[in-house]
Amino acid sequence: MSEIYDIGYRHYDGPRLGRAHSFRALAVHSLRGIFGIGRPARSKIVPFALVAIMLMPAVVSIALMALIKERGIAYSAYAVIMQAVVAIFLASQSPTVVAPDLRHRVLPLYLSRPVSVADYVAAKVAAMTVAVFALVAVPLTLMYVGEVVVDLPGDPATGEYAGSILMALALALLLAAFGLALASFTPRRGLGVASVMVVYLLSSASVPMVYGTLYSTGNEAAASWAWLLNPFWLVDSVQSWLFGTPPHSIEGAAYPSGPASLAVLVLLIAAGLGALALRYRKAAAR
Repeated sequence: MSEIYDIGYRHYDGPRLGRAHSFRALAVHSLRGIFGIGRPARSKIVPFALVAIMLMPAVVSIALMALIKERGIAYSAYAVIMQAVVAIFLASQSPTVVAPDLRHRVLPLYLSRPVSVADYVAAKVAAMTVAVFALVAVPLTLMYVGEVVVDLPGDPATGEYAGSILMALALALLLAAFGLALASFTPRRGLGVASVMVVYLLSSASVPMVYGTLYSTGNEAAASWAWLLNPFWLVDSVQSWLFGTPPHSIEGAAYPSGPASLAVLVLLIAAGLGALALRYRKAAAR
């Protein structure tokens, strides 16, 4: 004989915040995790130390502007010069965004309604994009404010600053898509860090080698494509085409045509987002 027990559950009649709120909450939670906010103090050491390192050249540049009344580091060159720091930030923090959910197998909880795989991936990419963008944009903005305050001869380089900010956003989206895609293939943070760093080091080290080999054999047009193997030089090539800034490749070597560089940039961003979506569709099906 069966019995019915009243265990106190009641139907919820309150407001339902929907997908937009779920997306925003997940993105903010992921962004806080990148910088260790709400986590133990040791989680804040690496991200904030890298932020401080990124700010140092900007502070030195402002000091030089005040002393000798000349511009320091070019806005368009900042990300290329500091690419190692940005890569370390990406490698160290990407696994914190994706690895815990995979390791603790909580993905089905996120993917219950109203959050979909697309919402989940978009929120994670948005959080990482904002973090990387802030890492690059804050020192650029600090230098621009310093230039205005110091009042150098001539007009401030507002156009170059605005172009650098726009390209910093494109770079952040590209790095976030690929960094998270690489880190998502393992639930272990250490392996995720290693995978992102290895890919960056290979792309960075192979460029001069491929370029030098092709250039020395007289294939100068083909050699210019080698710069697109590195995300920082890829974005710099698009920036050089769109805003007329000088190329910041090694020894000022020429880039391929601007439209081709832009097409490669768009395709790589799409490929990174697609790989990330496929990875989580597979993880959700388990």
